[in-house]
Amino acid sequence: MIKLGVIADDFTGATDIASFLVNNGLVTVQLNGVPSADFQVAAEAVVISLKSRSCPASQAVADSLHALEWLQQQGCQQFYFKYCSTFDSTEKGNIGPVTDALLDKLGETQTIISPSLPVNGRTVYQGHLFVMDQLLSDSGMRHHPVTPMTDSNLLRVMEKQAQGQCGSVPYSVLEQGAEAVRQRLQELKNEGKRYVVLDALNEQHLLTQGEALRDMKLVTGGSGLAIGLARQWADEAKNSQPATDAGKPHSGSAVVLSGSCSVMTNKQVTRYLQQAAGQAIDVARCLQGKAEQQAYVQELTDWIEAHRHDALAPLLYATSSPEILAEIQQRFGSEASSHAVERLFADIAARLQQRGFERFIIAGGETSSIVAQTLGIQSFHIGPTISPGVPWVRSTDNTLSLALKSGNFGDEDFFARAQKEFHYA
Repeated sequence: MIKLGVIADDFTGATDIASFLVNNGLVTVQLNGVPSADFQVAAEAVVISLKSRSCPASQAVADSLHALEWLQQQGCQQFYFKYCSTFDSTEKGNIGPVTDALLDKLGETQTIISPSLPVNGRTVYQGHLFVMDQLLSDSGMRHHPVTPMTDSNLLRVMEKQAQGQCGSVPYSVLEQGAEAVRQRLQELKNEGKRYVVLDALNEQHLLTQGEALRDMKLVTGGSGLAIGLARQWADEAKNSQPATDAGKPHSGSAVVLSGSCSVMTNKQVTRYLQQAAGQAIDVARCLQGKAEQQAYVQELTDWIEAHRHDALAPLLYATSSPEILAEIQQRFGSEASSHAVERLFADIAARLQQRGFERFIIAGGETSSIVAQTLGIQSFHIGPTISPGVPWVRSTDNTLSLALKSGNFGDEDFFARAQKEFHYA
């Protein structure tokens, strides 16, 4: 029976939380989308990755309810709506509308908001979200092309996009332990608070949250809360090593594909270009006629092939600074340019798969999602962690290995470390 079912709003976010579940004792499988009703999973936790972070709210709600229905059919005991640790959303959603829909479907009247991931510098203090030592609204997220985050007050953000009132549990209550948190949640429930933002400044606060929330039917948050909840559900005597061994990366040919324009990915690309061959994507050529687009795909695929046996894998990147990104969007349109680049990555990945490439290192949630779909991967084993929240994963048919990195995760040397520091299958 599935103990914990996670509905993740993007692909790399799903991999992020799956890695924390495995590393904290739960046998976990990640699914790429909602499977058929008769699909069988042998795991204690299942993570369903959707592409619902920035689509229309109505579609995000429908997709999330579909995932919830499948998990209910499997007898899942607790449900977890997973979003980014920087609470990526707009005034219209999609976090609020999805949370409301899941609460209503489950017949619940309260849930929590917990995006904190202290190991990656995401903390909540007095209901305000911080990225390292900056308020969210002062961080690079204020320039996000799709979900610019200009308000750090999570209570205010949530109430703008959801249907109820929001309360908070400050760090001073977390310091008193799980029972104090439970009491505060009940007080807020009696006051009619539908959502409750939980402060968290360190991992102990996440462990306290996990203990306090063990019996809450629906929780919402980033991947950090998974640390506390996994330890509540897991058998403490179990060794997580066999689970991570199942996702050990292949040793074959590799490529790095970077579609994220986050601050950290820009630093990672800059660093990697000092170590390996790299090629920037020309957005104008992605928007030509079909014959010209295919010629460009072939040109880039051949370039990657020419560097196949380099010491470090070749890098193909659409990563750019906020200023250049704004210029591209103004010239070509935000949606048109994004879709064209994603399609290019997908076409190239398909051709590389045909040529026997077995390892794909990918930066960016949208890029990761479309590449995995194109490669025909339905489910993954979670492997060893490269950086917090970013593991190697291996397809359950044992053909491909992927490292799927959310934009701001990892250190500057991430791309090279992913290839150097692991024992291969």
